[in-house]
Amino acid sequence: MSGTGKTLDVITIGRASVDLYGGQVGGRLEDMASFQKYIGGSPANIAAGSARLGLRAALITRVGDEHMGRFVREELTREKVDVRGVVTDPERLTALVLLGIRDQHRFPLIFYRENCADMALCEDDIDPALIGAARAVVATGTHLSHRRTKAAVLKALRLARDAGAQCALDIDYRPNLWGLAGHGAGESRYVESAAVTERLQETLALFDLIVGTEEEFHIAGGTTDTVAALRTVRALTPATLVCKRGPMGAVAFTGAIPDSLDDGESGPGFPIEVFNVLGAGDGFFAGLLKGWLTGQDWPTALTYANACGAFAVSRHGCTPAYPSWEELQVFLKRGVREKALRHDAELEQIHWSTTRRGTWPEMRVFAFDHRMQFEAMEGATPERIAAFKKLCLTAACEVQAGRPGYGILCDERLGRDALHAAADSGLWIGRPTEWPGSRPLQIEPALGPDFGGLAEWPLAHVVKCLCFCHPEDDAATWAAQEDTLRRLFAAARRNRLEFLLEVIPSRVGRVDDATTALVIQHFYDIGVFPDWWKLEPFRSETAWQAAVSAIERNDPHTRGIVVLGLDAPADELAASFALAARQPLVKGFAVGRTIFGQPARDWMAGRIDDATAVARMAESYGALCAVWDKARASARKEAA
Repeated sequence: MSGTGKTLDVITIGRASVDLYGGQVGGRLEDMASFQKYIGGSPANIAAGSARLGLRAALITRVGDEHMGRFVREELTREKVDVRGVVTDPERLTALVLLGIRDQHRFPLIFYRENCADMALCEDDIDPALIGAARAVVATGTHLSHRRTKAAVLKALRLARDAGAQCALDIDYRPNLWGLAGHGAGESRYVESAAVTERLQETLALFDLIVGTEEEFHIAGGTTDTVAALRTVRALTPATLVCKRGPMGAVAFTGAIPDSLDDGESGPGFPIEVFNVLGAGDGFFAGLLKGWLTGQDWPTALTYANACGAFAVSRHGCTPAYPSWEELQVFLKRGVREKALRHDAELEQIHWSTTRRGTWPEMRVFAFDHRMQFEAMEGATPERIAAFKKLCLTAACEVQAGRPGYGILCDERLGRDALHAAADSGLWIGRPTEWPGSRPLQIEPALGPDFGGLAEWPLAHVVKCLCFCHPEDDAATWAAQEDTLRRLFAAARRNRLEFLLEVIPSRVGRVDDATTALVIQHFYDIGVFPDWWKLEPFRSETAWQAAVSAIERNDPHTRGIVVLGLDAPADELAASFALAARQPLVKGFAVGRTIFGQPARDWMAGRIDDATAVARMAESYGALCAVWDKARASARKEAA
């Protein structure tokens, strides 16, 4: 397919919802006590899955003017899906689905779609310019079920044809959404209906590619004989027909339908454990689009599709389960090693690190997560420390001024009010978990012995842990620290939180240019893969190169490094920044006492007021940001 002059590869049209997935597996939906929130709806899933594979994807739908509508829009944006076609409906609520995993055969779900926003999609929502920018348009069956939404889909298909784009259909037959099953039958995938068959057949000639399960081709063809159904569809359209056959893979038919499905073009299947079939078809379609729109033959496109479906059935959720292009390539190269893919440590690490939320190429972090240091100040009480930390936040926001690349480190025990106030600031937010000064490492008691307190953290917050460790530590000390860090890291991943590990060898032993690199390698060796590293400001290029090399050879997708301050004077920090900035993996700094130290002591003692404290901290923080930016610019100029 030619992509000349097109800025989008694919636009999907139709459903967009919030999926609330039961967190407990193996029981009734009635007994599920907690839920994970994801975006859902076949078109939204396909768009996000396609974007993860590197396609330029967009979605046309409607969402409500409320929290869930904003969630859908923001999640799509994080997935790099173009949302120009996502219309905000001021009158209707965003669709909602409650669903769970009972076993490998039963997946109870309830659609909350009464007069929902996406079913109000109309012809006026179809922008000719947006459609004209796409190489392909994908429609799904649900939006052919209502006169208004069908008119919108038909307009988009007509515009796509006029613009030289290809058109595809995901039959996506849900009897419940055609009014053929009750609210409690959301799991149902097939109910015979001559009316639905007629409605689908009216549109089949408009498509170049039609995808469905055997049951979906049964409804499109009007018979439960799969070969006969495919032949009926073939009589109505020359489109390539792709029939999904569950664990038997899928087959493509570009011409006449043979007597046996086995005679179609196919790609290899993957012998994996079935954990959750919900959303598997959408992942399959995303993989198929990757092959189709990049000019691959059908066996290759079906290989991509089958692999994406395999990831989906082995993980929790729909869109969150779909692989990145990097992950898919690794999987296709090395194959299945663990049938339960969600337990394959290598794939899970690649999946996590290539599908994280947002990007942070620059990090200018004001760290006021200190507790022991504040508590030791004259005049300090928990209440006064909490009040001062809000002043720290005010100073950080004043310097940030709404720009990206700024952040804070703040604790909950003494800084809860500041943390809550920072929620809408756009700042990167990290929170400490270690008990101050502990060695071997101990965790703040508020997190609980199983670190269950992390379940209360917003997803945007980063778990930060400081570990005082050294390569020459005795075996008992290492064992204790390793156990705590492994459990904390696992708890962070379980709660979908990024992890920042700070290591300071110099506080517990002699250091040379290799010391920190040895510590870094040790943590990778025990299976701890931090998203971020917070490291001391090294005094030599050799030390920096050793540390960076240790990180990059173990985790090519790491977020990067931030440099800590250790209460150093500003001129010393400037010198250390100049050296650190030469390393592209160093994204910035996380400095605290250099900024807040003296203002905090003066404020606690009553020598200055709030405004003066904020002004002094903002001045110091802003100056430090300028020093870093200058060092980075100089390093880039030098490298060029």
